[in-house]
Parts: sequence; structure tokens; C-alpha cells
Amino acid sequence: MPEWAAARPGAALHAVLRTPAELTVICAAGDVPDGVRAERGWRAIAVVGPLDLALTGVLVSLLEPLARAGVAIFAVSTFDTDHVLVRADRLDDAVRALRAAGHRVEGG
Repeated sequence: MPEWAAARPGAALHAVLRTPAELTVICAAGDVPDGVRAERGWRAIAVVGPLDLALTGVLVSLLEPLARAGVAIFAVSTFDTDHVLVRADRLDDAVRALRAAGHRVEGG
């Protein structure tokens, strides 16, 4: 793992995923060095947790309204909760879709 990919203290969301074929780092855009291939411009919506791992349908209840609204997502789960990343230019659409589906969305 490259040194820059180590979690920065106080980071709101930081994840490192490795498969035999790739390394994915989810972090603040400013933490990615110039010249590193990156997808920038995403915002995270976190599910308030902790969630019981036996719960079913948590992500689908969030993703279905986003799909109907045409909002692309990238989902990441941790032991306690789920995070749904959406493009910054679609964040307002995502919030409206989630609220219309009965979800409470907080923060800015």
C-alpha cells in the first residue's frame, strides 16, 4: 500500500480495499497525490449506526430511490454502518430522493 493511502487522523471517511487486481483508496480528494488516477467530486451519505449485521434491506432501501432518481452511487460498508457516495453535482437530487422515500437526511 502506498504511504499516502494511510489513514489521516480525523478523516471523515477513509477506506482501503485490495483485490488481486486492484487497490482502491477512498479518502479526501486533497489526500491523493498529483499524478495518481482518481475519481474526484464525490460526497458521502452515512447511515446512522451501528447496524445489526443481521438486518436485511438497509442498502436497498437507500439505493432504490437513488436509482429511480438516476443518481449513480458507490457504496462502502463497515462493521457498524454503510456509506453511500454520490457525485457532488447530484447530492441535492440524492437528498431529495431519499427524503421523498421517507429517510431522514441530516448535515450539509
